[in-house]
Amino acid sequence: MQIYLDLIRDVIENGVDRTDRTGVGTRSVFGRQIRFDLRIGFPLLTTKRIHTKSLVAELLWFLSGSTNNCDLTTQGVTIWNEWAAPNGQLGPIYGQQWRAWQSPNEKTLDQLHHLIADIRKTPDSRRLVVSAWNPSDLPLASLSPQENVAVGRMALAPCHCLFQFYVQAGYLSCQLYQRSADLFLGVPFNIASYALLTHLVAQQCDLLPNELIISFGDLHLYQNHLTDTIVLEQLRRSPRPLPQLMIHRRPPTLFDYTRDDIEWVNYNPHPPISAPIAV
Repeated sequence: MQIYLDLIRDVIENGVDRTDRTGVGTRSVFGRQIRFDLRIGFPLLTTKRIHTKSLVAELLWFLSGSTNNCDLTTQGVTIWNEWAAPNGQLGPIYGQQWRAWQSPNEKTLDQLHHLIADIRKTPDSRRLVVSAWNPSDLPLASLSPQENVAVGRMALAPCHCLFQFYVQAGYLSCQLYQRSADLFLGVPFNIASYALLTHLVAQQCDLLPNELIISFGDLHLYQNHLTDTIVLEQLRRSPRPLPQLMIHRRPPTLFDYTRDDIEWVNYNPHPPISAPIAV
């Protein structure tokens, strides 16, 4: 995962200081791309420990179509707490857009269901795309996350907003477009989440995982992460060998995986590094 440390150095050395929605401020670059060969290891960051319980729980939550934070907190996962309404609702975020996109005819469209069917039926298609960017559901900047939920909008605009699959010679690749990328806290999670999604989709479609590509729009480090004990501590650490992913069974559909189905072997990271989250 040296490529991740290189991104951090890129932002520090070439970024510009910008204001942002949270008021914290960032150092930012625009337009970067990273690639991971999923055939040689799973891209789970080793220069700090990634909380794999939260990683798996969140992805399975998205796949279920749920947009209620209570489904995570009952598992001890708190990563969406800052944006949730008191009843746990988060508005029409990822789960709804992926599984129940609201169509003009008042019907809903299950993008992931159609994606799996299309990969199986027409693997050469250039339309193997899932979008979470629904302009009519985006939050209003003048309202808090909870206020947006109360009026039927997303608590938080999707950061990882569109992904596309590509099939070649029995292998499956995924490219993600991430419009906004919190490099210290969010990006390691996003890399691992979409690598896991690629593995699961590949298994369901009788393919092998090949490559994960992530294209970033605004790639940034928050100013309060640019400290000796957070970002600079990360840069002092040397990457360790990547772990391997084991999927213990193939359930009937993409939507039937459980936490017990997923295991990483030989994951030996450096200790965690805590950092404040910008809301």
